[in-house]
Amino acid sequence: MTHSTPENEAPALRFPPEFVWGAATSSYQIEGSLSADDRGTSIWDVFCRQDGRILGGDNAEVATDHYNRYREDVRLMAELGLKAYRFSVSWPRIQPDGSGPYNAKGLDFYKRLVDELLEHGIEPWLTLYHWDLPQALEDAGGWPERDTSKRFADFAATVHAELSDRVRYWATVNEPWCAAFLGYASGEHAPGRREPAAAVRAAHHLNLAHGLAVQAMRAQNTRSQIGGCVNLYPVSPATSSEADLDAARRIDGLQNRFFLDALLKGSYPEDVLEDLSRVTEHSYIADGDLEAIAAPIDMLLINYYSRFTVTGGGGGAQSAAAAPTGAGSPWVGSEHVGFVSGGRPVTAMGWEIDESGLYEVLTRLATEYPPLPLYVAENGAAFDDEVAEDGTVHDPRRRDFLEAHVRACHRAIEAGVPLKGYFVWSLMDNFEWAWGYGKRFGLIHVDYATQRRTMKTSARWYAELIRRGGLPRDAE
Repeated sequence: MTHSTPENEAPALRFPPEFVWGAATSSYQIEGSLSADDRGTSIWDVFCRQDGRILGGDNAEVATDHYNRYREDVRLMAELGLKAYRFSVSWPRIQPDGSGPYNAKGLDFYKRLVDELLEHGIEPWLTLYHWDLPQALEDAGGWPERDTSKRFADFAATVHAELSDRVRYWATVNEPWCAAFLGYASGEHAPGRREPAAAVRAAHHLNLAHGLAVQAMRAQNTRSQIGGCVNLYPVSPATSSEADLDAARRIDGLQNRFFLDALLKGSYPEDVLEDLSRVTEHSYIADGDLEAIAAPIDMLLINYYSRFTVTGGGGGAQSAAAAPTGAGSPWVGSEHVGFVSGGRPVTAMGWEIDESGLYEVLTRLATEYPPLPLYVAENGAAFDDEVAEDGTVHDPRRRDFLEAHVRACHRAIEAGVPLKGYFVWSLMDNFEWAWGYGKRFGLIHVDYATQRRTMKTSARWYAELIRRGGLPRDAE
């Protein structure tokens, strides 16, 4: 449904009527109820129990209690006017050991959630994997083992068979770079391993899991719109020196091209394989893998937060956003590369704010890769939000951040980019992985002691943007 607006309210930057406005979350960060209804153990459950892994010793046992409060949360989505809601399903909630028959009680939660969304006119966008691998599969070797890809394809087929009658939009693996290199190289994320060669295998098997899942779901029906989800960064050299230019090539290769080329071109970049050859030979790439990884998809989901500025001459941080508890380097084969400031304002995560990078990423996809509908599946910022005495939460910096990035999206559309939608990260404050509850990304403030939800001023702004279908003239 589209809203008409008076002429004097007509947006100066109008988006297409069918443009999808949404918000996103992930299962582990919001659901809580980690032992409810026969849910199995995930790698993040185990990781959180280990001393020093999570800032402040936090865990996700309660999170935002979405498992019990999902109806209230859907009502808030409807109040915002969201056209779509992107969420992930918990693999151990549905398959406690990562394989075998599904747990009906776990899957029923997502059926209830989907029904609630549809009842409120909100399109469900389902992500199959947002990092909560069943611990039983990690005990068997985790993502560095090829068999995990096959188990994921079986899981995808199970969920798709049960929910594709009411869920049309499906994403396979969220941010495979993070799952592979933060989980198995730097140890910042679960399962907390620091094994560079294993991380490279994990990256390939996450790509393979995507391709096998696409094939498995496609075999069930052709109605579903299926895509992958990658986190992309424009990468700038600190100077024009040969060392800095090579550093930019390396980080762009491992962060962006390793995944984009595999999914969209059916090949890995030769220079990236060469960079990685110092760490491991590439026998993990079996015949037919790349063809499977490049199985045709209907859309590509892009998560965008910031720009990297890098140097190859030493100095700088090892990671653009190192975990608060310390970690190794996730940049396998390029550990010498440093990350330096580009002189831009930063969020509470220390991430530089650069909306031009989103435009750069989108136009690059449109010019360097096969044509495909694109969606910004995550974009947002953490700031130190405070509740005022009157109970309101004013977050003008987040509102400015979102507006700047929405404008970048409109600019990309004007340049011919097939951008079809935009999802804010995140719908609500939540468990921010190794940062625990110390960083807030939400449009909706959550008081973790009482679970009270309060819409921030950025949420009201976003609701008005959706209502108008663009940005008002006085926002120019």
